[in-house]
Formats: sequence, C-alpha cells, structure tokens
Amino acid sequence: MKPPFLSIIIPAHNEETRLPRALGQVFAFLETQPYASEVLVVENASRDRTLVIAQRFAAAFPTLRVLHEDLAGKGRAVRRGMLEARGEYRFFCDTDFSMPVEQISRFLPPAVQADIVIASREAPGAVRYGEPHYRHLTGRVFNALIRWLALPGLQDTQCGFKCFRAAVAEDVFRFQTIMGWSFDVEILYIARRRGYTIRELGIPWHFNADSRVSVLRDSWRMFLDILSIRQKARRGVYDPPA
Repeated sequence: MKPPFLSIIIPAHNEETRLPRALGQVFAFLETQPYASEVLVVENASRDRTLVIAQRFAAAFPTLRVLHEDLAGKGRAVRRGMLEARGEYRFFCDTDFSMPVEQISRFLPPAVQADIVIASREAPGAVRYGEPHYRHLTGRVFNALIRWLALPGLQDTQCGFKCFRAAVAEDVFRFQTIMGWSFDVEILYIARRRGYTIRELGIPWHFNADSRVSVLRDSWRMFLDILSIRQKARRGVYDPPA
C-alpha cells in the first residue's frame, strides 16, 4: 500500500479534556485536503481517560492509530509516533493547538521546501496573542541560551509544531536520548550535525493559560539537558555507526 503523504502525531498525556477538540479540528482539516493522511495519537502514562477517548475516535476514523506508552515523557511519545508513522511528511503537534490547524499546510510542499520545518513565535510573520509579558521575556532569555550553547541562528526551538521529511525523521529520532521537554533541542541539534536544512516558519500563536510548562522548573531542567547534549556530542553518541 502506498504510504500517506502526511502523518500527524499527537502526544497525549492526561489529555481527556483537550484531545476530543484537537482530533475534531485535525480530521475536519484533513477532510478538505487532496492527499492521503493518517493520525497517530501516542498516549503515554495517562492517569485519566485519554486512552479510552482516543480508542473511541479510532473506531470512527479508520486513519487514526492509537499507540500506548507505559512511561511518561513528551519526547518519548513523539519519538514513538515519528518512528511508527508511514507518511512522507511527519508533523507533530501539541494537543492544545495554540496554532490554528489550517497552518499545517504552510509546513508542507509546495508551500515550503526543507528537511525540517519548525513553527516559530519569533520568525518574520509571527504573531503572539494573549501571552503575558513575563512569559515572553523568560522565553526569549532561555532561547538566547539555547542559541549560545546548542543551536545558533534558531530563534524558537520550543514551539510545539514541527514537520520532518520521512527519511530525516527516521534518521534523527533513532539517536534521541532525551525523553522529556528538551527533546526538541536534541533532535534539532542532531539534525544540524547531519547537515539537514531547518526552516523556521512564523505562525499566529495563542497563549494557553493551561500550559503544562513550569517556567522555573522546566527551564532549569532544560539547561541541564543542553549541557548533557554537548557532552554526548563530544562522546560521539549522535554519530552514525562506522
């Protein structure tokens, strides 16, 4: 069977409230597109009804696959989805859809040509809605740290919408070691070491007050992860086998 053009991967941890709306938006969008597609919900260690809700949607939508992970970690869920997806392009997204779902078309050919396209709240054309000033300032400081220590030139590595060509996804995600929030930095770091092109795409982005990110806790954790990434690179952890 010919692989679909697009796979959409949705990591879902304790998302019984937001998942139905997200899937409704995704399938309404895909029904208007001319290409074949699939959706993968990767439920990981939820303590609520996320898995049951995803399975009910799968009974109604044949192109939806539901995967289960026993261990938590957004990076772990995204990795599983990326490596099990079959699409020529593989797009992962946050369940809260702080970016309008119609923007997905801008991440795909012929609208853009790149190995990896990442949503950015700082690239030209980006607009932020409703974000408190302190959150914006904290994010900019930390992104400056990411540029200094790991990914010079990229303005926003942490926005939760990214698209990979299939071959690129299968290459970089198999070397992933960080399964928490910092996995984006590691994946982009590996991709850049491989010489893949990364394009930032300015998007309209709506702040979600229910965000799971803790500025202080997660920023400190991510700082330690960045140092770990640099150490692993020096040890050759990300190098392909000889």
